[in-house]
Amino acid sequence: MSKYFLLKNLQRDIPASIVVFLVALPLCLGIALASGAPLFAGIITGILGGIITASISGSQLSVSGPAAGLTVIVLTSIATLGSFPLFLAAVVLAGIFQIILGLVKAGTIGNYFPSSVIEGMLAAIGVILILKQIPHAVGYDKDYQGDFDFFQLDHENTISSLFSAFEFLNFGAVIISVLSVLILIFWPKFKKLSVVPSALLVVVIGIILGQVFNGTSLALQADQRVQIPIVQSAAEFFGLFVSPDFSQLFTNKQVWTVAFTIAVVASLETLLSLEAVDKLDPIKRVSPTNRELIAQGIGNTISGLLGGLPMTSVIVRSSANVGAGARTKMSSIFHGLWLLVALVFIPNVINYIPLSALAAILLMTGYKLAKPSLIKKMWHLGWDQFIPFMVTVLAGVFTDLLIGVGIGMAVGVLYILRTNMRNPFFFKLDKSAGLDKVYRLELAQEVSFLNKGAVQYAFTHIPENSTVIIDGSNARYIDHDVLEIIHNFQENAFTKNIKVNLIEIKDKYEIAKFTI
Repeated sequence: MSKYFLLKNLQRDIPASIVVFLVALPLCLGIALASGAPLFAGIITGILGGIITASISGSQLSVSGPAAGLTVIVLTSIATLGSFPLFLAAVVLAGIFQIILGLVKAGTIGNYFPSSVIEGMLAAIGVILILKQIPHAVGYDKDYQGDFDFFQLDHENTISSLFSAFEFLNFGAVIISVLSVLILIFWPKFKKLSVVPSALLVVVIGIILGQVFNGTSLALQADQRVQIPIVQSAAEFFGLFVSPDFSQLFTNKQVWTVAFTIAVVASLETLLSLEAVDKLDPIKRVSPTNRELIAQGIGNTISGLLGGLPMTSVIVRSSANVGAGARTKMSSIFHGLWLLVALVFIPNVINYIPLSALAAILLMTGYKLAKPSLIKKMWHLGWDQFIPFMVTVLAGVFTDLLIGVGIGMAVGVLYILRTNMRNPFFFKLDKSAGLDKVYRLELAQEVSFLNKGAVQYAFTHIPENSTVIIDGSNARYIDHDVLEIIHNFQENAFTKNIKVNLIEIKDKYEIAKFTI
């Protein structure tokens, strides 16, 4: 890559990395808090996800870090294993499992997620971000940053927390969030001024207003600001690292169970996120899925060794990265560096940032993901795309993302099967022979056992005293069950005075082997 293109990309990547850093910072802390792990574990995972995983990954826009989808798994696993160091051993093992999955090409499963489900997942995340960030935007910070589940740990749910939030308004937080949204909307319109990222301006103004409001009725509370651990010295910094406990690796089967669970869930979440990010990429690059699993495995192995949480490719950070105009993986790498700088050198400054300012950034990210135009687009694509899309959105919002995607996948597969079953052949009344009762069935290229019902239905509804031409000249494969139905029909057709002519119907078909 020439120096010109490298510089041109950095002009986009560095501002984008600042936006991703600002989005990732409270999410890393919130997920660590909800997982029952040290706050430092969340930050170190974000740092490693940015610097290590992004460097190895083949994706240019994916951003990795601690994932909300693993929160409950991490929380229960730490409790089950009885210690955080033993849990770290499971994280290391999970990373090794992911490397193996990448080496055996398990990442190809990512190619089979229906487009409608991926679009639904993106829209669901957008809706969830908007609903979840409104309480933070108005100063009601009871639920941790990064929670995407409908039912919350504070015994509220996504909808009830909205009503609670408006009962406990902090007008200082409201002023900051409303002003921040306005800046995020209008600042980019001034091209000469937009050299300064709007998200950075939002944070600076938020810090200033937060200080101005001190001592007034608009003052922000401590829990309405970022709370990053403050490190006073190098010795204290290195003292934050926790080493894994491998003493029970071969005596405690629960360690292996936890590791396998983390590896599978983290890999699925990563593949879903990767597919979604590729859809958002304006250049439409395709990320290598197997390489991504290896990158995630290496990242998780190192994270476990240094006292971090399990990581995945995270769609919220990745979509913020795309929305901020990133072009290459340097944005993700720089975001990891900013997290490290924030932790080591300027934690006091970072702790002045109001959560309501960061909520505004996530609100705008959510809107970009769930624009009304997306729903309109999916509607015009037809029911087979719209229904799985909407099911994924609704299930994702009212359960959690992985369950929502699972339900959406099930509905999507049903529509695929339905379409497949209805299209095994082209069936028409052939009047070219000068007769009224000559029917031609032209079989499709692939006729599977799923088409048995449709073929059988067609045969049973052919009237008596007819001629049927079954044309298999276009078929590359006909399942044995369908062949059996065809031959049975040919043998028994005389009972209804039906004549059957077979054209290029083989007695047996072999599945074609894929070659490169």
